[in-house]
Amino acid sequence: MFLKKIINLVTIMFLLLSTSGVFAADVVKVKKNKDGVWLMTVNNRPYFIKGIAYSADVIGVSEPDVNDWMWSDVDNNGKPDGPYDSWVDLNRDNYQDISENIVGDFALLKAMGCNTIRIYHSEHINKELLFDMHRRFGIKVIMGNFFGAYTKGSNANWNTGTDYTDKKQKKNMLESVREMVEEFKDEPYILMWMLGNENDTEGSTLNSTATKTNASKKPEAYAKFLEETCKMIKEIDPNHPIGVCNATTKLVKYFAKYTPSIDILGFNQYNGPYGFGTLWNRVKQEYDRPVLITEYGCDAWNENKKTTNEAYQANYHKGNWKDIENNSYWGEKTGNSIGGVAYCWLDRWWLIGSAKVHDTMLGAWRGTTIDSWFNDEWLGICSQGNGRQSPFQRILRKVYYTYQEELWDWEPATF
Repeated sequence: MFLKKIINLVTIMFLLLSTSGVFAADVVKVKKNKDGVWLMTVNNRPYFIKGIAYSADVIGVSEPDVNDWMWSDVDNNGKPDGPYDSWVDLNRDNYQDISENIVGDFALLKAMGCNTIRIYHSEHINKELLFDMHRRFGIKVIMGNFFGAYTKGSNANWNTGTDYTDKKQKKNMLESVREMVEEFKDEPYILMWMLGNENDTEGSTLNSTATKTNASKKPEAYAKFLEETCKMIKEIDPNHPIGVCNATTKLVKYFAKYTPSIDILGFNQYNGPYGFGTLWNRVKQEYDRPVLITEYGCDAWNENKKTTNEAYQANYHKGNWKDIENNSYWGEKTGNSIGGVAYCWLDRWWLIGSAKVHDTMLGAWRGTTIDSWFNDEWLGICSQGNGRQSPFQRILRKVYYTYQEELWDWEPATF
């Protein structure tokens, strides 16, 4: 009992030190050198984003809140399941053998070479968990706000979606963003702020909900409101850059004209196994800002052969990452890449149909893959096997080892 009290006191002390400024927030900058090459720095040291869109969903739970994984404790041991209690099924037999010890996702991410996770919306956050992740494993957070996507933050009517000319909705979104920044700006794990998630698209496919905004119909209003929001953030927090997440480059010219305060342009991109084509050059020509690929990746399911194809998934990721590297400060091309966020850590069974079924073609969308389909429930770097050991079992696919052994096995050189 005495030892438990000491442990609790130490935990509280760490949290108090975090919020009191002893563990001060880092100063993160993006800057361009005389050759027009962009670089992100953390306390004046180079930082290249090797990111994962992380979550650890419980199979069978339909449409969980975006950050439920931070609190899930199925085994009632007082610790979040995925981050601390996951184990690797090395022989893939869907049983935890005596040699398959608990390791936890955060340790697996660190071993993979990941230095950043992306959180899409700043609700239901376990601050103690993220603080511990950063303290023990050195992993930072891109903290996001949907900025009206899916009507999050705007409180708009779902049928009409977010309207960036509506005064009340804009006020709601500003308040939502303000709360995020004031809540987290002094936390040592914060790397940057990310506004939106494909707000420049309005359509939907069978497997995903529409973004539900009018940003593409009223791009000038959207860009001007984005500028207003960026100015507000910088008044509260001058120490972390601000990004906006797009699906396309069609709004870049509006940002160039109306949003001078944006620091980083982010893009969710699924263009094929060789990279992102002309995106780098187009951004450099239309609005010279550093680029973060906020989502990229490929599913592990081959619909033509009705089986998984881990080698293709790994090669797809490899081609994407090499393009990200080649357009970075250390590459030979445009020099405006500051990293990427691979999508995603774990297969998400709840996206299509029943959350108890690992669906294949149901809701898949056309794209540049080996079978011409992206299967939303098979995009994970790792899987949960047959689902019966959820949320603890991890089968590490070939792509995990590709990152660990070939792609993320380096750190940026200091100046």
